[in-house]
Amino acid sequence: MSPQLGRENVHDLTPEEVAQGLAEGKVLLVDVREPDETEVERYPEAFYLPMSQFDPAAIPDPQGRRVVFACRSGNRSVTASLMAQAAGLPYDAHLAGGITAWKEVGLPTES
Repeated sequence: MSPQLGRENVHDLTPEEVAQGLAEGKVLLVDVREPDETEVERYPEAFYLPMSQFDPAAIPDPQGRRVVFACRSGNRSVTASLMAQAAGLPYDAHLAGGITAWKEVGLPTES
């Protein structure tokens, strides 16, 4: 049986690191916020997979890109990463601080 995965199994990435990875085509950003949240404001270029319907198998093939989970503040994205890892996927990164941190450093959102 595999050991219990904990928070230490999830790597924090800064908004700048994620934005650079998106710009370079090296990141697949998976937003796990709910539809009522994403209807108001969205990350550019993100794949949407609400936490209420989260199934790691629904994440598209990243085609060599690093999968990075994102949410509002950085809590659900950690949970999503741990769930993906528990399903045997090597997705161990999230956007620390979520869309709140993203906006704080002046990165764009879509409405």
